[in-house]
Amino acid sequence: MKPLVLTGVLSLLALTLPAAAQERVSVTVDATKPGAKIDRRIFGQFAEHLGSGIYEGVWVGKDSAIPNTRGIRNDVVAALKAIKVPVVRWPGGCFADEYHWRRGIGPERKAMMNANWGGVIEPNTFGTDEFMDFASQVGAEAYISVNVGSGTVGEAAEWLEYMTSSAENGIGAERAKNGHPEPYKVPFVGLGNESWDCGGAMTPDFYVSQMKMYARFVRNYNKAQPMQRIAVGPNGGDTAYTEAVMKSYKGRSWAWDIEGLSLHYYTTGGGFPLTQKSTGFGEKEYAVILQDTLKMDELIKTHSAIMDKYDPEKKVSLVVDEWGAWYVATPGTDPGFLKQQNTQRDAVLSALNLNIFARHADRVRMANIAQMVNVLQAMILTDKDKMLLTPTYHVFRMYVPFQDATFIPVTLNAGTYSFGDIRLPRVDALAARGTDGKIYLSLTNLDPKTPVDIDVASLNFKVKTATGETLSAATFDAYNTFAAPATIAPKAVTAKMADGKVMVRLSPASVTVLTLHP
Repeated sequence: MKPLVLTGVLSLLALTLPAAAQERVSVTVDATKPGAKIDRRIFGQFAEHLGSGIYEGVWVGKDSAIPNTRGIRNDVVAALKAIKVPVVRWPGGCFADEYHWRRGIGPERKAMMNANWGGVIEPNTFGTDEFMDFASQVGAEAYISVNVGSGTVGEAAEWLEYMTSSAENGIGAERAKNGHPEPYKVPFVGLGNESWDCGGAMTPDFYVSQMKMYARFVRNYNKAQPMQRIAVGPNGGDTAYTEAVMKSYKGRSWAWDIEGLSLHYYTTGGGFPLTQKSTGFGEKEYAVILQDTLKMDELIKTHSAIMDKYDPEKKVSLVVDEWGAWYVATPGTDPGFLKQQNTQRDAVLSALNLNIFARHADRVRMANIAQMVNVLQAMILTDKDKMLLTPTYHVFRMYVPFQDATFIPVTLNAGTYSFGDIRLPRVDALAARGTDGKIYLSLTNLDPKTPVDIDVASLNFKVKTATGETLSAATFDAYNTFAAPATIAPKAVTAKMADGKVMVRLSPASVTVLTLHP
């Protein structure tokens, strides 16, 4: 197939100025040079025992008046199935570093203090079997984080044996007694969490010594499901863990192996302590946050270069298993519950990150946004029996066609959006050939005030129609509420056709996904 060339017109001046004062922006999509597969797992989720992320957000109990299946709320499951959630990381996070799995199985559960998040009592009502049931209902794979911080190798090894061994095995028989005779499938295991910080403040070399033991003894007994081991990797731009783990990987013996290295990076717009608000912000804060989130690209390049040095065949995945916006907690809520609103700005932020992951699909094969329900940049917010979908959720739903699609290179003269001394690309784009053979094009307008008129000229590729959806809002700080849950929702868009060209207008601070029909 010959290259598909898309040519757009971008207004660089305010809407009050003459329309003739415009500059053309060229977008080139070369469908003859397919890239790596965009692994569906980059659209993964993260669920931690934190605030109401699990209790109320996922688990309401079998006796609840809220419609549920075995205690798991039906509306949340249906919403997650609609975005084809590929994988869920659980039980944390910092919570995982102090999680002892035996307290959460069987008829009698042992409560514990959730010392990391609010100092509340964790009843352990939602444990291993409940999580695996939840993942099954959603249709997602399980990504289990084992306790390397305060646990032992033996404890973690027994946990995997409980989950993956046959019912004839002693610990497998215990699982069968608890209601699940067949072994669970556990495709991914995280060997610790943030061991450089809340996971034990370990030096890189000390962590590597621990990681090798866990990689050796935390076995998968279910041969029907291969298991990948994800080592703790870098905190943002710090390369010490990347170097230590990958150097160790290159010199590994037959006794142990890893298949992934994690990366954690949050968009905060200024680091910690937090200063940015999730609502009631202005254009300056809008620009600061987007500038901060775009740093993800350089972080991936930096750590990928180190990984390439020790793993040129790219066997080890870079797993961005914590990412997203982290703002000051919503006023009036427990700051330890990390509750925040989700605005149109977060929709743009989501698209930018997903586009970055897709561009690095040869190395980034899983990502898990923080978090799934009611915590940080959530897909879903709940209030007792009520549920709403956030702008971030809508972006994930619009991007479903990109799951397991084949990346197509895009070049564009994006233009510039400026605020003060902040200069950002005005437009960001992603193209891919879906598993259905169709070409999908995502266009994100970062400019919060000025629309972008795109003229798509198809050269050597005949496009009969272009349809899709767009997500925009009256203002960039708009958000959905339980009183008005559909304030921000995708709207169908059919691009105009004229003289063989496809024309579409991108609203300010918007995300649009088009299907190009030949």
